[in-house]
Amino acid sequence: MKVRVKWVEEVSFLAQSESGHAVLMDGPPEGGGRNLGPRPMEMVLMGTAGCSAYDVIHILKKGRADVRDCVVDVDAERADTEPKVFTKIHLHYTVTGKDLKAEQVERAIKLSAEKYCSASIMLAKSAIITHDFVVIEAQ
Repeated sequence: MKVRVKWVEEVSFLAQSESGHAVLMDGPPEGGGRNLGPRPMEMVLMGTAGCSAYDVIHILKKGRADVRDCVVDVDAERADTEPKVFTKIHLHYTVTGKDLKAEQVERAIKLSAEKYCSASIMLAKSAIITHDFVVIEAQ
């Protein structure tokens, strides 16, 4: 896997993926940026949530669950001193589906956290990662 990050101006950078996608990252005005995009560390959390949501949906669908939506809200804390690594990360899943069982969702989240989500497994080397979820019945 390859990516390229190119400096645009001040503290703005254009990140390009090998798959042909691009995203602008920027800093806050107090750091010399114009707040035109997410911060790099926000991108790490977004990637982690995306990786895990992908797994959860895939696992549920593979088990023939009628899943309709999955939202992952992430709350994280960072160290106070450099390097300001993540120290705590909490992922809260809201999974919507028809006749979804809590046990199915819990199993999918656990498999993602322990076996499939490379991003969260990597971050777990320096951060305490916790999860919880709610299941919503689809109309």
